[in-house]
Amino acid sequence: MSATTKKASSLKKQARQSYLIHYIMMSPFLLAFLLFTILPILASIVLSFTNFNMVQIPSFVGIDNYVRLLFEDDVYMISLKNTLIMALVVGPVGYILSFVVAWLINELGYRLRVMYTFFMYTPALCGGAATIWSYIFSADSKGFLNDFLLKLGLINDPIQWLTSSQYTMTVAMVVAIWGSFGTGFLSFVSGLQSLDRTYFEAAAIDGLRNRWQELYYVTFPQMKEFLLFGAVQSISSAFSIAPTITGNPSTNYSTHTLVLHIQDHANIRYEMGYASAAAVVLFLLMLVAWRLTNKLLSKISA
Repeated sequence: MSATTKKASSLKKQARQSYLIHYIMMSPFLLAFLLFTILPILASIVLSFTNFNMVQIPSFVGIDNYVRLLFEDDVYMISLKNTLIMALVVGPVGYILSFVVAWLINELGYRLRVMYTFFMYTPALCGGAATIWSYIFSADSKGFLNDFLLKLGLINDPIQWLTSSQYTMTVAMVVAIWGSFGTGFLSFVSGLQSLDRTYFEAAAIDGLRNRWQELYYVTFPQMKEFLLFGAVQSISSAFSIAPTITGNPSTNYSTHTLVLHIQDHANIRYEMGYASAAAVVLFLLMLVAWRLTNKLLSKISA
């Protein structure tokens, strides 16, 4: 065996050992991901073709659950419409707002940046948010928003923010956007801090005229991975909105979403097969949204 062949064989062996160490270090996460993500998804797909009530052995029913979803369950169609509306509004608005705020915060000094990042991330940590928003949108004249509008003379009587189907969807989307500063927002802050400043200097020499061009041609290409991660987080949160602040069920199912519909059939009615079918449809919608977003971001950050 020649010296070159021996050297190549040695390098391959070292590479395999290095990969093995990496896989060993990743194994706890991979095991958790398999047990708590992959297996539940596969179980939902299998159960979606069965009639399962958590007591008896599942019985195969074919596509009956999907036929019932699409053609027989009027409430499901309402929840699908509400979910798509919320996803189309809350997802993009929350995503763009998170990035814009992170971009502005990035211009501050270290202490102010840390303080503002903490304050903006607080909604994701606040477990008592429903109580706060319930007070703000309280239906009586002592509710914060009603009291404010009455004092300004903009309304004559208190508005039923949480029970009137005219307002509940707007309220639910406002609360969801307020809570959208989660992990995706932190990834934007981290990504902006890791940018290579030499690219900005080169862009200035090449003739970029304003901050918007700098953002499009320099910042976005360097933040492709962070933008994609934030998009995944935004899509996940937008499609998993469960606005219980407006009641469950809400008036005329005005804010009834797919997640609430799944919870209703799984946790209350114990129709696990039917709930699994609804969960599979939700999962497919999220995949489609992710693919479209990925293509859009690839064009922007190319």
